[in-house]
Amino acid sequence: MRQLHRVGKRIHWFIRKRIDPTFQTQIQRPLQKHGSKYGGWVIDPTSINADSIVYSFGVGEDISFDLSLIETYGCQVYAFDPTPRSIAWVKSQNLPPEFHFFASGIAAHDGEVTFNPPINLNHVSYTMLERPETAKNAIQVPVFRLQTILQRLNHRRLDILKMDVEGAEYQVIQQLCESDFEIGQLLVEFHHRFAAVGWQQTQTAVHALQQKGFKTFFVSPTVEEFSFLGDGS
Repeated sequence: MRQLHRVGKRIHWFIRKRIDPTFQTQIQRPLQKHGSKYGGWVIDPTSINADSIVYSFGVGEDISFDLSLIETYGCQVYAFDPTPRSIAWVKSQNLPPEFHFFASGIAAHDGEVTFNPPINLNHVSYTMLERPETAKNAIQVPVFRLQTILQRLNHRRLDILKMDVEGAEYQVIQQLCESDFEIGQLLVEFHHRFAAVGWQQTQTAVHALQQKGFKTFFVSPTVEEFSFLGDGS
């Protein structure tokens, strides 16, 4: 039944993608996919080169996107994930010097947040959203605002900002839209499939980004992964 419900949701989002301008591309750009089927993302390769700075929030146990960018362009990738299983996995890998890992997450404030484990223990991703089923096993993890991270790493602009942060993206996007960060491309997985979220939050977030000057150039068939071209491109 859960699988049928999930399929029904995906059909609903597919229909919405066809009729709701929120979920449609605004501009045509060259498309290039990097990474695996599970962990891949679509970028506009036009302005990416060895001098590019990439922030990748939420890497889990799949850094194929990050490694593909490094292999293709030789750019610097800064990856962030406070998930215990992800931290252990990354430490076990033989990684190129262009890959920089930080055991912390992104949020709308600096400090700590409660991180709730997945319901299915075979899954990797924790979430800052409430999850009563696993709340008793929640942990505290460090998080920082994007502005704080940029200041600490001495970066003035980002060529690519990628976020797969299990529902935390909405508050981060709200703060991003109130800032003057220079971002070339923004890649986001929206989590409206979560019962505690819903598609309205994604609609609000996308509208806010578009008002800020971001333009959608790719939406995945699942209507979850979005690629935006920023005003810093």
